[in-house]
Amino acid sequence: MNKQDTLVKVVDLKASQSRVWQALTDYRQFGEWFRVDLNEPFAPGSRSTGLTTYPGYEGYEWLATIETMEPESLFSFHWHHDNVDAHLPLAQRPTTRVEFRLEPIDGGTRLTITESGFAALPDDSRDLIIRNNTQGWDIQAEHIKAYVS
Repeated sequence: MNKQDTLVKVVDLKASQSRVWQALTDYRQFGEWFRVDLNEPFAPGSRSTGLTTYPGYEGYEWLATIETMEPESLFSFHWHHDNVDAHLPLAQRPTTRVEFRLEPIDGGTRLTITESGFAALPDDSRDLIIRNNTQGWDIQAEHIKAYVS
């Protein structure tokens, strides 16, 4: 049986690539639209820590490792799932990779959000995480759209 490994969300934004890039990679701006209070700037190879502020999920721990920052084109990180292997510290829990790819379109920027690595998650939590994250990326796409407009 094939396991779903990837989610993709495409959103067209009425904002320049540079504006979208800033909203994605400035940790304070990212925190505003994503609803997470982050502790430090993003830099390739660094850890990003903080607490979520999204209503209903306030106080959940955020931990990601920044992977790639190619100006105005690609930002990616691996983030740890707090609802998998709860007996382990967050830093030891499974991750998926989140990628934000930007490309110019008439009147703005196309943002493609790809989350991958679900096939490696434990069977007993994979489907729930995919369902939650599918809904979550729909919500976050609307958040960034409103933020950069």
